Amino acid sequence: MWNEEKSVGLTRICTLAFMALLIAVVATAPWLTSWFISISRAPLEGSQPLFMVTIYTGALPAGYLLFNLWLLLGGIKAGQIFTLANVERLRRISWCCFAGAGLALVSAWYYSPWLIVFVSAAFMGLIVRVVKNLVAQAASMKDEIDHTI
Repeated sequence: MWNEEKSVGLTRICTLAFMALLIAVVATAPWLTSWFISISRAPLEGSQPLFMVTIYTGALPAGYLLFNLWLLLGGIKAGQIFTLANVERLRRISWCCFAGAGLALVSAWYYSPWLIVFVSAAFMGLIVRVVKNLVAQAASMKDEIDHTI
């Protein structure tokens, strides 16, 4: 039977898979960008350095996001849900989304499809921000209840 523990476990496995994928993309970025430019219909000759800068710069907030997601899932697995530590992790995750959105917006200067990434990352950052606010309110209420008696 599927339960919350299995769901958190699956999410942790997916997070590890994304970490591995991020490492693979960073490790193979020169080859990936050359391949992408060679198959693209857009005139991208000479833009490989720009793609490389986007990939390497974007890997920083992406890695930090995944690290904070891993810590958040560890707290959830341990039963520590409505805590200030999780609020801070969600805050960091949202800022990583916004950093990725900013990078994608700047990168749209040389490749307009980055605008899709910009909108997606900004929207995800907004959603995570709302969830962060909910968890912060719940943590505050939990703290009040813990100190009532």
